Amino acid sequence: MSDSASPGFESQHEETTADLPVTGTLPGWLEGTLLVNGPGVFEAGDTDLRHWFDPFGMLRRLHIADGTVRYRNRHVDSRDRRYADAGKGVRTPFPGTPADRSLPTRLYQTFAGVFPDNAVIGVARVAGTDLAVTESRWAQAVDDDLRPLGRVDGTAGLDCDLTLGHRHHVPAARDGGPSFLELGVSYGRQIEYTLFRRPDDPDAPTVTGDGDVAVPAPEPLATLAFEDFPYLHAFALTETHVVVPELPFGLDGSVLLRSPVTRETFLDSFTGYGRDARFHVLTREGERVATVPAAPFFVYHVANAFEVGGPTAPAELVVDLVAFADERAVTGLTLDNLRSDDLNLPAGDLVRYRLPLGDDGTGDVLPDSRPDGPRATRELLLEGPVEFPTVHYRRYNGREHRYVYCVETRGGSALPTHLAKVDTARAPGYADRWTEPGCHPGEPVFVPAPSLGREDGTAAGHAREDGTAAGHAREDGTAAGHAREDDGVVLSLVLDTDADRTFLLVLDAGSFRELARARLPHRLPFAFHGEFYGPTSPGRSVQ
Repeated sequence: MSDSASPGFESQHEETTADLPVTGTLPGWLEGTLLVNGPGVFEAGDTDLRHWFDPFGMLRRLHIADGTVRYRNRHVDSRDRRYADAGKGVRTPFPGTPADRSLPTRLYQTFAGVFPDNAVIGVARVAGTDLAVTESRWAQAVDDDLRPLGRVDGTAGLDCDLTLGHRHHVPAARDGGPSFLELGVSYGRQIEYTLFRRPDDPDAPTVTGDGDVAVPAPEPLATLAFEDFPYLHAFALTETHVVVPELPFGLDGSVLLRSPVTRETFLDSFTGYGRDARFHVLTREGERVATVPAAPFFVYHVANAFEVGGPTAPAELVVDLVAFADERAVTGLTLDNLRSDDLNLPAGDLVRYRLPLGDDGTGDVLPDSRPDGPRATRELLLEGPVEFPTVHYRRYNGREHRYVYCVETRGGSALPTHLAKVDTARAPGYADRWTEPGCHPGEPVFVPAPSLGREDGTAAGHAREDGTAAGHAREDGTAAGHAREDDGVVLSLVLDTDADRTFLLVLDAGSFRELARARLPHRLPFAFHGEFYGPTSPGRSVQ
């Protein structure tokens, strides 16, 4: 394997705790915990896992305080993991690897809707409890030392088969919060996506379902039903709206039905539907507002979205996301391909969609869109391959932003080679970058410096009648009453293949120059999503 990124797809079995040596200087105000999830082990006994979404999850915890970094990693406990550790192979069908079970068991799993409990995608702190999450019915709760507390049934209180691993956090001063807005998925003759609200409050009424750990009870808000099985990984939130992308790519139900016999997988069932994409626009309370069609595209991750024209009757919604051409964004992520000398990497661009809603803030009413009606337009922000887009989530999620942080891949690598800070005011193509030979940076997580903003993340003057923040459109990206949008740091876990080690990188978000790094005692496989919890950043959603 000639690609230096290949160690990012190799197992790490070691669990350890260590105080990390720091070079450079950490900001004195930087305090809190970076919690990251992603692959840990790429085999289930004697079975080699086939797709990047299949490996068993591993949590990485880095606690920063007083200029020091304390590290802990631990494999995510699950029934899937215990089954593999017993030498039995794959317990439930993974995205790209069939279950190592008898035909009757595989038939039961398919028709009873048995999903993996291997939480590998990301993390969330819900009502004070840390969760490892994935696209499943199940999340895994852990304590401060990452020890398992038990399974969480994310569908308890919902008529859904699973919930998405991506959610949006709504601070206390907005929508009566604090709460999360999330999506549940139901499979049947048609697929349904249910928008629901879950309080982020340890004193709220709870549900347990078939899990071990209770979570705040959800409140269903709206359901979107589709004739085919479009795939969805994340959605967007503005000040007053929810934007759900309906992709023209998804699952072939006939392949899923025969899969117990043929041993085909979720990956094998992925297909295109030969139609437009659509953006479904709802209010935060679940009222359906508009359906806006767009040329076909595929998306995993949304950077942010905001309204243009005021919250009562916005003329358009703006959505920044990473758009791929087609379903190869999923099918191209097999581990054989990512480890190959002849890599064919799916490439996504950072783009901006504008969704016209009309002068009265409404577009074409769901469920159907007029073929001759207004369509979404698309602008390039940064040519790819790019992924894992993030913003200053706490203050700018749902509001007009200027900067997007992402990873960028160059030179035919299977993993990112650069961190990029994209200035949307100077798009297309303008970005500050960090790179180092042999290094593969992970998802950038922005942590704001202390400021004079309100605790709910709003700026002084934010509640103008037109819904804009005083001074928001300044060229330096600042709003009246608080610091610059990029006043803070960007954290990233970086795989250094030359040293066979991973390190925590700390960049000044304004200059995008390195402030410090903390070297881990071992190499970690390339991770997916993380969150930072601290006084200046109580956490963000996994976008």
